[in-house]
Amino acid sequence: MFAIAAVSSAAPYGAWAYVAVFALMTLAFAGIPGVGTAVVGWAAVLASQGKLNIVAVLVVAAMGAEVGGLAGYSIGDRWGRKLVDRPGRRQAQRRKAVARAEAIYAKWGRLAVFFTPTLVSGIVKMKYSQFVVWNFVCGAVFVLSVGPAAYGVGKLSAGEQDWASLGALVAGLAIAAGCAAAAARYYRRRKTRRLLARASAREVSGESR
Repeated sequence: MFAIAAVSSAAPYGAWAYVAVFALMTLAFAGIPGVGTAVVGWAAVLASQGKLNIVAVLVVAAMGAEVGGLAGYSIGDRWGRKLVDRPGRRQAQRRKAVARAEAIYAKWGRLAVFFTPTLVSGIVKMKYSQFVVWNFVCGAVFVLSVGPAAYGVGKLSAGEQDWASLGALVAGLAIAAGCAAAAARYYRRRKTRRLLARASAREVSGESR
């Protein structure tokens, strides 16, 4: 309801701009690379010029990311292996790409959602309930880092060097940096648990001999 209200009160570009943001973010998270950053940045800059509502842009973009991610997962879960194993000149490349993605999942666990296409999550059979949550987190972090940063840059480039503009830029960068720090901490903890588990398995194996 909030998003609908925000869209209905939007400035010159109207509701169709938000539909475009939603559709393009859906395609981006469904598996088309290079679209997400461009569309969120574009919409946020328009919002900085008063042509769109920045809150509505962020909400609609996050919704599109979640829908697109779920679609990508479903495609990967249902048809991913068939697409990878389909005969053709690039079959070996596709298999290598999936093998690399599987290695990323083995190394990073659920955080691999941040680094791999959503189709891969379906191919490797990540638990669906976990994917729903982690894809939402991924989309939210992406939107809340790129969107405010682009909004702040748009304001500053237009000469509106006030605290709100600077705050938006700093907030976007801070969210991105905080996410990177949290990911590094999660990886270190995961690595420590894996090493302890291996050490424990070696001890059990030695005792059994």
